[in-house]
Amino acid sequence: QVQLVESGGGLVQAGGSLRLSCAASGRSFSRNTMGWFRQAPGKEREFVAGISWTGSSTYYADSVKGRFTISRDNVKDAVYLQMNSLKPEDTAVYYCAADSKYFRPPSRAEYDYWGQGTQVTVSS
Repeated sequence: QVQLVESGGGLVQAGGSLRLSCAASGRSFSRNTMGWFRQAPGKEREFVAGISWTGSSTYYADSVKGRFTISRDNVKDAVYLQMNSLKPEDTAVYYCAADSKYFRPPSRAEYDYWGQGTQVTVSS
């Protein structure tokens, strides 16, 4: 069974940092684009960041550029989201996702695999 399992969420004060991790099991995603999404209460899920299979290309939502950094470790089959200078508006459930097709670039990624999500709460 293919699984993406997120961890690292929690409660943090505004201006603080958190690092989210996502571990894959059941198959390898080392040749697939991976990404992070989030969904705040009462809002639709939105794209946060994506990373190519090599890690050489990254994409970010305008709202997190300069504050969040996505990275990956293909040996561990894991992807990370370093979140700095957190704001209350970053409060959401954060989801890890993976494209099912090999080598498709982030600009054309179709995310078919999803984790269960991890809660991030930023207090003011």
